[in-house]
Amino acid sequence: MTPMESASVHYHFPTKGDLGVALARRYTDDLVAYLETLSASSKDEQRWSKYYTDVFREPLINDNRMCLVGIMAAEHSDLPAEVRKEVDRFTDANVDWLAHVLSVRMRETDKQALQQRAMAIFAAIEGAQLLARSKGDVSVFDTTISAYRSAGLLP
Repeated sequence: MTPMESASVHYHFPTKGDLGVALARRYTDDLVAYLETLSASSKDEQRWSKYYTDVFREPLINDNRMCLVGIMAAEHSDLPAEVRKEVDRFTDANVDWLAHVLSVRMRETDKQALQQRAMAIFAAIEGAQLLARSKGDVSVFDTTISAYRSAGLLP
């Protein structure tokens, strides 16, 4: 990969907002494509759950990093409106997919309840990632996710 010079970055992304939008959009698009592939590859909700949480585990084992859009979300009110829109799209994509996963085993549950539970799951996973990063220890994430599964929060 060829490094990008500062002038080139400014040519393609005249403002920090433009760069933030592009980063968040690409991150979200990549996640959505992954989730669609995951859903199409299996009907096993346990597998879906495992591979989904692995998405958040991977950055931790890659130099103790975090979810890019999760970091942006922490600064949501300070972001330009167009970046906030992309950050919200990431959250919505996660919550919608998780609600779909939940609907497989909770067929009688109404959509609003599924969305609320999916939001709780998403927040819990992002929180587990944040705690593991702050400790510099991926086992914190693993233990927390395992506890969520034992408590029935995750499939």
